[in-house]
Amino acid sequence: MKKTITGLCLLLIAAGCARFGKKELDTQKDIRIVSISKHLTEMLFALGKGHDIVACDLTSTYPDSARLLPTVGYHRALNPEGIVSMKPDLVIHSNDIGPATVLPQLEKLGLRIQAFPAANTPDSAKLLLVSLGKYFGAGAKADSLNSRLDADLQQAATMRAALKDTPSVMVIHYGQANNNFFVMSGRRGPADKMIELAGGKAAHYDAKGARQLSAEAIAGANPDIIIATNFGYDKMGGTPDGFKTVPGVALTNAAKNNRIYRFEEHDLVYFGPRSGQNIIKLMQMLHPNLASVKN
Repeated sequence: MKKTITGLCLLLIAAGCARFGKKELDTQKDIRIVSISKHLTEMLFALGKGHDIVACDLTSTYPDSARLLPTVGYHRALNPEGIVSMKPDLVIHSNDIGPATVLPQLEKLGLRIQAFPAANTPDSAKLLLVSLGKYFGAGAKADSLNSRLDADLQQAATMRAALKDTPSVMVIHYGQANNNFFVMSGRRGPADKMIELAGGKAAHYDAKGARQLSAEAIAGANPDIIIATNFGYDKMGGTPDGFKTVPGVALTNAAKNNRIYRFEEHDLVYFGPRSGQNIIKLMQMLHPNLASVKN
């Protein structure tokens, strides 16, 4: 009975929304966009299309303007009612939304949905910016963003060539959706690539599924440096000593040498227009002798 009522509610909402349908959509004009991907949200703002976003997913918190938008929930645990209620002209995502039933429901209701790829490397981020620029009529801005990214990455490469050491680094993240700490690095993802480009190496973390926090595995990995993403760092009091209470952290060289640093989650989990600058910032944390280098 509950499923029937929910289905009827969705149909009523959709029926009352004149925007739905198969008419041609002019993405170069003002439209209502729901973005269910944090890197797409940031890139649309960078392309000058942020004013078109009427809602986003829970993890879309950059730039600050995105925090002011209504949220439609965590991108892997969505319900169609929240998305439909925003009366979007377009819903964008990166093929990582859930549950599996939500996308077919939205399509059945007639919402226009567009998938874009992930941005796990600098090259894929540049290609995505070009694709978004073309789709939303902001090609010149996309080219400008990519030129700046290339310049920043080149500066990072020049700085990296002068480094004499390669510290081991572990990224510990607090997942707001599951209320749990887990190790983000050591999984061959964007964080590992960022660490490498910043002149470090990902500490080897041997634990089931990598997501499960293991005090023994953290101590065994014994990173020289621990990067704590912002939400978890702040949750533990906003100090290195507070973060040392996370199981296993106090036993590492990073804790013993007070090399636990706070870093924004967005700046480690995907590549985007600011990644070159973020890599330089990370490099200056990993190699304090570079702290005086001008960006």
